[in-house]
Amino acid sequence: MIGSDLLDKVMQSLRSALPGTWKSASWLLKLMIPISLAVALLQHWGILAWIAGYLNPLFSMMGLPGESAVLFISGAAAGTYAGVAAMMSVHLTLRQATIVGIMILICHALPMECTVNHKTGSNFWKMGLIRIFMAFVAAMCLNQVLPEMTVPYLYIGAAAESSLAEVLLTWAVSQIKISIMVFLIIYSLMVLQCLIEAYSLLEPLSRFLAPLMRLFGLPRNAAYMWLVGNVLGLSYGSAVMLDMEEKGHITRADANDVNYHLIMNHSMLEDTIVLAMTGVSVLWILGTRMFFALVVVWGRKLVKFNGYRLWVIGYRWFNSKNG
Repeated sequence: MIGSDLLDKVMQSLRSALPGTWKSASWLLKLMIPISLAVALLQHWGILAWIAGYLNPLFSMMGLPGESAVLFISGAAAGTYAGVAAMMSVHLTLRQATIVGIMILICHALPMECTVNHKTGSNFWKMGLIRIFMAFVAAMCLNQVLPEMTVPYLYIGAAAESSLAEVLLTWAVSQIKISIMVFLIIYSLMVLQCLIEAYSLLEPLSRFLAPLMRLFGLPRNAAYMWLVGNVLGLSYGSAVMLDMEEKGHITRADANDVNYHLIMNHSMLEDTIVLAMTGVSVLWILGTRMFFALVVVWGRKLVKFNGYRLWVIGYRWFNSKNG
């Protein structure tokens, strides 16, 4: 009986995940394919090399070539998938791919995700600026601690001496492969999400994780919102987060506190799988994002605490002078 019920729920999840997968994958590919084509053409025509000449001084501080700016901007504007697709169109070492990949994971899909942050109680511009700044800080730190990795990163572009026709053919074949990979990743995640909902696992999991919130510097009642952001991501989980606020399960002030963690470290499952499938170490991905999430949250608390202390000292000094 139990086995039959499990099988029924698995089959139902496999069916239920298909429409959402098709919708999400179609939307992502509409962003990824044009960006990937643009990067391939920019590289073929030498424009990336020209851009690199101007940006090398900045990006060399992070152990990256200047054309990494285009990859970073692609991810920051359109999302993780677009950034990773652009990365695979440029010659990088695994070390360089790890650095720029983690930059993209920290700072991706800014217009959309900052809008979600704003809806759940945070300032749109502040969230965006923190993510951009911390992406560069993380990259500089990684450049200091990452070991040498001269192994070439996954490259699916054409050879440097290829004709335009060969570039376009290579690009078209690569997009078919990427499209299949995107569909399979999203479908797997959608099935997992359906199973979690079918067995109502988010609530018990969030209760189990509640004590961990103190370590993260977050309100204890924020465990469910934190879990949603890390399982579903900011974009997919925004509806759940807004519903929690509307039902009074979490205040906007607490939601704002959680957002400072989630802008550094969210969608741990999907983002990690996407980058890890191209060869980047899972340990570096998860460790770096979690570390800088802690830095942002506790750094903000320290600034607020010291700011309050300075205000009290100033207030007392003023009263003593005008007593």
